[in-house]
Amino acid sequence: MKKIFLSACILLAVTQITKAQKGFKPLFDGKTTTGWHTYSKTTVGSAWQVQDGTLHLDPSKKGQDGGGDLVTDKEYSNFHLKLDWKVAPKSNSGIIFFVHEEPKFHATYSTGPEMQVLDNDGHPDGKITKHRSGDLYDLIKSYSEPVKPVGQWNRAEIISKNGKLTLILNGVKTVNTTLWDENWKTLIAGSKFAKWEGFGTYKTGKIALQDHGDEVWFKNILIKEL
Repeated sequence: MKKIFLSACILLAVTQITKAQKGFKPLFDGKTTTGWHTYSKTTVGSAWQVQDGTLHLDPSKKGQDGGGDLVTDKEYSNFHLKLDWKVAPKSNSGIIFFVHEEPKFHATYSTGPEMQVLDNDGHPDGKITKHRSGDLYDLIKSYSEPVKPVGQWNRAEIISKNGKLTLILNGVKTVNTTLWDENWKTLIAGSKFAKWEGFGTYKTGKIALQDHGDEVWFKNILIKEL
């Protein structure tokens, strides 16, 4: 009876996971960097290592080809992105979206807004408002800070549909706003991006994982087009 009960519990858990992931497709297969490339290049920088089912940015592995932000080969407009991340002590990174890859834009963050990934207590950015984990970087401070301690995995979600943007960290909504309206323009005007041509204006773009020169891991990267 105990074995039957345990089997039923496992089956229920698998069914719930399957339902939860229905419609989602992997952006990372856990084995290769297929579907990704370094921004403005055709290959992936040597600092990005695939290890134990994770994408690991290891600054010590930077060779001549360096690291650089990873971007998806494909562009997205309405989407629900899920991924897990963790950082090493004093590390900084980010998840950037609506990235417009064009030579005149020197970096992913030239055009794409960012969900901050950070060691809040160990990195200097943690002392800056709107620069902490779960924030919409330099634009909107998160409602709460459900981030887990350094070294533990966090689940981030970014949902964008018809201009409505929601950021979720560990199941808690941290940001909710509308893109591209007058309020959005006001937010940008009051940020470090005020004079950046093209920032926050594109309604379709690539998703990026930031190389800020610090050690960070990503896994279970899934997306559903809405």
